[in-house]
Amino acid sequence: MASHVVPYLDHVPAQLAWPRLGRAEAADALEHYLGHDDDAVIVADWPEDVSQFCNLMVTGPGDMIDLRDLTFRLLPLSNFSTAANSKVPHNALHDARALRDHYRSME
Repeated sequence: MASHVVPYLDHVPAQLAWPRLGRAEAADALEHYLGHDDDAVIVADWPEDVSQFCNLMVTGPGDMIDLRDLTFRLLPLSNFSTAANSKVPHNALHDARALRDHYRSME
């Protein structure tokens, strides 16, 4: 993370920036965003992304955010670079949007 993410944290163009959230706030926002989706699918191109997502869902010992059905799909892409196709490389939100757009183009 130190070499791939930290250098980019403060270099997001203002029109693309979102406020940074603390862990609890991010978990709450995730719960709110996915809470009404009966069949959410999370697509990732790297196993660590799924791990980090799952870690965010855990809010304390034995506690997690309240979600309905959730599916993970690991889509390793040897011929596609999420960061290279992102508006803000190595920014989780923008990398996810690049992956989403690529994934949808494959459907």
